[in-house]
Amino acid sequence: MLTGRNSLLSVIIGLAALPLLGQEVAMSEHLTLKDCIVRAIKYNLGVAVQAYSSELADLTVAKSREIYLPTLSFDFGKDSQNSASYYWTDAAGQNSTTSMNYSTSLRQAIPFGGSISLTLASFNNWTNARFQMINPRYGSTLTFSFSQPLLKGFGYATSRKDILVARNTRDIVENDLKNNLIETVFSVEQAYWDLVYLNEFLKVKRQSLKLAEDLLDKNRKEADIGTLAPKEVIGAQAEVASRRADILQAVSKVKDSTDTLKGLINLPLDKDIGDIVPADTPGFVKWDITLEEALVIGLKNRPELQSSALEVKNKELDYSYAKNQTLPALNLNAGYWSPGISGTRIFYLDNNPLTGIIVGTLPGGPSLAMRDALHFKYENWSVSLSLEIPINSVFSRAAQAQAKTGLDQEIARMKQTEQNIYIGIRAAVRAVQTNYECVGARRTARELSEQKLEAEEAKLKVGLSENFKVLTYQRDLAEARTAELRALIDYTLSLGQLDKAMGISLEKRSIKLTDALKVK
Repeated sequence: MLTGRNSLLSVIIGLAALPLLGQEVAMSEHLTLKDCIVRAIKYNLGVAVQAYSSELADLTVAKSREIYLPTLSFDFGKDSQNSASYYWTDAAGQNSTTSMNYSTSLRQAIPFGGSISLTLASFNNWTNARFQMINPRYGSTLTFSFSQPLLKGFGYATSRKDILVARNTRDIVENDLKNNLIETVFSVEQAYWDLVYLNEFLKVKRQSLKLAEDLLDKNRKEADIGTLAPKEVIGAQAEVASRRADILQAVSKVKDSTDTLKGLINLPLDKDIGDIVPADTPGFVKWDITLEEALVIGLKNRPELQSSALEVKNKELDYSYAKNQTLPALNLNAGYWSPGISGTRIFYLDNNPLTGIIVGTLPGGPSLAMRDALHFKYENWSVSLSLEIPINSVFSRAAQAQAKTGLDQEIARMKQTEQNIYIGIRAAVRAVQTNYECVGARRTARELSEQKLEAEEAKLKVGLSENFKVLTYQRDLAEARTAELRALIDYTLSLGQLDKAMGISLEKRSIKLTDALKVK
């Protein structure tokens, strides 16, 4: 299609290609369009900002997954109580009790909204109260617990809603990055070819000035020898001055266009590092594609449509979750625990604690209680169902209606996106076809202007024409040349616009999202 474009289609932009450019461009550096796109992917600030957004989205997904990381907790407490004795069973004078509790618990969330936990709790207790059979006393309990919602909060999608939404949002951000890259590539193309056009436009203006100056010299010589009226010299001088003013304006536009391209590839604008000289020139090869083919490609590849579909999925998750929250809370709870007890056993006279006469003790430590608990010496279990019907269900119904409205809105927005893509592709295909025809028409007009000028200059040499006509034909030729160049540039840009409309700008240049993510 185009000299520069053909080279782009074979470019593989990866880490190996990124070091092609340094942070600064040498004075009057000749850059290809490929060089500018590579640099934009590496240094463009908008791409860098979007790349950080993609990284943040990845971290959000990682954070949402943390609900399935086990939770380990530790508890410790110590208590000492002293009070006056009021009963004959109490110790004389003051009743004292010292206790210490400590536990370790491991909790794990499971799919479908439930959880399991394992807890090992221990305590020791000492008291000076009378008639104790074991004092101090040590206890340990190993407990397995299971809880599963059966209505509200039940379901794989319900329990993992935040993870699923985070994943979809991450994909949306990646599509935004892709769209940003597509926009950046086209912006670089547009700025590059505009600079090409303005440079060529400046050359045409300078050629036009040269023709006017040559005519002015000729008129002066003829006026000096008396074969031409002085007013013809004045007319030629006015035309030279006008064309010099055109050059000043063209130079200013070239500088503005250069700054635009520098901004896109993030070259410093606060110091003089020289101008960018485009090394590519536009070509002219017809590219045929039907509207039907373009629509199929566009609907498959446009990142905006993919993002819209993901937004619909998120709204569907919100709606499903809102419906689930209107259900009663019916929970299944199950437990299994194994206690253990030990301590210093106290023996009384005649095995009667009421005598208060201690005849011996049998020491026992906390390890015995722990052993009994871990060996399931005493097995216990429980199963229960709990039902909770919220009175404020009317508000939950409102949340469900709100979620449904949000879903309907997102579906309508996706249809609108499809429509906009359809319209954009139609316009892009039409522009390619129209601009191709315009190039041929402008080329013919330029060739005819050249022939008219040549004929008029030949007539002027033999005195059959006037300077005014020659100047007019010169101006017409300059305008025809710039119009032809503008048509070539427009055709080139319409091809890029079509790639953008179909969402294939990156694929055709082998640009990957990782290229932007690795160089942010």
